Amino acid sequence: MTQLDRRQVLAGLGAALALPSGARAQPAANPIRIGVLADFSGSYRDTSGPTSVACTQQAIEDSGLAARGIQVEVLQGDHQNKPDIAMAIARQWIDQRGVDMICEVNHSAIALAVAGLVQEKNKVQMNSGALSAVITGERCSANTVHWTADTWMLANSVGQATVKSGGDSWYFITADYAFGHQMERDLTRFIGAAGGRVMGAARFPFPGTSDFSSFLVQAQSSRAKVVGLLMAGADMINCIKQAREFGVTRRARLVGTPMFITDIHAMGLETAQGLTVCETFYWDLNDRTRAFNARVKPKTPTNTPNQEHAGTYSGVLHYLKAVADLGLERAKASGLEVVQRMKAMPTDDDCFGSGKLREDGRKIHPAHLFEVKAPGESRGAWDYYRLVGSVGAEEAFRPLSEGNCPLVRT
Repeated sequence: MTQLDRRQVLAGLGAALALPSGARAQPAANPIRIGVLADFSGSYRDTSGPTSVACTQQAIEDSGLAARGIQVEVLQGDHQNKPDIAMAIARQWIDQRGVDMICEVNHSAIALAVAGLVQEKNKVQMNSGALSAVITGERCSANTVHWTADTWMLANSVGQATVKSGGDSWYFITADYAFGHQMERDLTRFIGAAGGRVMGAARFPFPGTSDFSSFLVQAQSSRAKVVGLLMAGADMINCIKQAREFGVTRRARLVGTPMFITDIHAMGLETAQGLTVCETFYWDLNDRTRAFNARVKPKTPTNTPNQEHAGTYSGVLHYLKAVADLGLERAKASGLEVVQRMKAMPTDDDCFGSGKLREDGRKIHPAHLFEVKAPGESRGAWDYYRLVGSVGAEEAFRPLSEGNCPLVRT
């Protein structure tokens, strides 16, 4: 490891701070410890990071464990979008801090690496941020569960709908790591199945790219009707702004996968209006989502939860319900047993309603297609989406029979 790498790891570990939760101020003798491993300083900070910590704390409050005498501690770590730093934090958490569950993990390469570690150590990974569908496919693990969204769901929901509405030729601008590669493969499949075609792709270095001009020029030259932006966070925001400056949107439609309400807020409706967005959660979707948002908003006054944050809340809450059902001693002794109990119990929360966790570790729930409102249609900050359609839980996610997960009984 180079000197620079050591400094980066130490910086990440320095962010791994315990955040007390629960009714009592004194340290618990044997608390449940949850590590929120996320981006707290880079391009995904607003889509994950501090708001995911707030949602974790909200899940602890809503779980009622304090009333049962079970205390929960929260640690946070900044993986800086670097798998080596992430693994150093995760290993230190498990070996030295007694962490029982690692959540969020908004980076596919990191999520796959952490899956191996938690299986080795018999802990739990509750992934709500990484999107690669292989996490519950051929690389599935008995100690990892996957909430919120994945590349198959996004490709299925957005790809086919876009082709059917006339967007039958695509060019991709793709983040060059595991998520982007998987998103390309899944979108190509569904675009083709709907009668469309992919005319090319340009991959940009991740992290560290801020100038997308050369990639946008290539997309323009392809004359594709749709430019698929396979990225997230600050990269998505920068690329869309630059695409409008370059005039890409005069003849091509922009489709972002994934795209979050936090991205829309950062861009502003003047730039984002008319974009098609697929999210599994929207704060103003129904009475229950509005109730959740009202509870968590005081903890995150400058941000509003997106689907990733909601997935963190939902997954942590279900994990804590399984802990309560098993009892503290058994839950701390075996992450595998906790995951098995999570799969056996129905899910229910204010973000996603009732649902289930499948044997491959995939949490399923409906996916929603939204159109971003024009500035004149919005009633104020964060009133950004108009619902245009929904895909049922069983149809939105990949069938068990197609995932090649070794946990699935054939």
